[in-house]
Amino acid sequence: MNNTMEKTIGQLVAEDYRIAQVFKAHNIDFCCKGNRTLTEIITKKGLDLEILLEELASVRSKDLDDQPDFKTWPLDLLVDYIEKKHHRYVEKQIPVLQQYLNKLCKVHGGRHPELFHILKEFNTSAGELAMHMKKEELVLFPWIRKMVNAPTGTDTLEIPNFGTVKNPIQMMMQEHDNEGDRFRKISELSDTYTPPTDACNTYRVAFSLLQEFEEDLHRHIHLENNILFPKSEQLEKSLLNN
Repeated sequence: MNNTMEKTIGQLVAEDYRIAQVFKAHNIDFCCKGNRTLTEIITKKGLDLEILLEELASVRSKDLDDQPDFKTWPLDLLVDYIEKKHHRYVEKQIPVLQQYLNKLCKVHGGRHPELFHILKEFNTSAGELAMHMKKEELVLFPWIRKMVNAPTGTDTLEIPNFGTVKNPIQMMMQEHDNEGDRFRKISELSDTYTPPTDACNTYRVAFSLLQEFEEDLHRHIHLENNILFPKSEQLEKSLLNN
């Protein structure tokens, strides 16, 4: 128990992603704000410690599914996975969701003006995420790959123009926080992605896809904030000390 209490929720989810469902049920942000301990969360949210620990233990007691153990992956493999799985998903789904949301605003916006606010927030997120992913793909991820290859002599390790990997990581984490806040607002505007009683099938599909997009973003941010970034900082430190 003490070991659990001392770890951040980001570390706990990195060890077993299944427990993310417990944090989601209590509206606890395990990705953007994964640097908090259980003690901090319980104090802030007024949760029952025993109940929370029982829920975590219940999830952990179940047989492991096919969820990959990302924390054991080489960093270059993890970077490739994030690009191919999550970056491509975002690029593919943004125009799909924009088409749906634009249609909803035209057809249902008169009765549901919150749709215009949802569209505005999503469009802002689309632009920010596009720039964010490019910075990762062109600046941060190549440096991580260089660090992985440095011990083998495949790449020559020279100090990058951004100084240390902590600098782009801090920028990426701030941008993660911004998108986390934006999607919390979208979730509130959509009543946690609950279609109104007069919603048509298009309305329901759009909200379902929007919720799926947020869930994928949470997994995406979790992999970076709680696994990739800390391990990248550790790798750089070990390379510089040798």
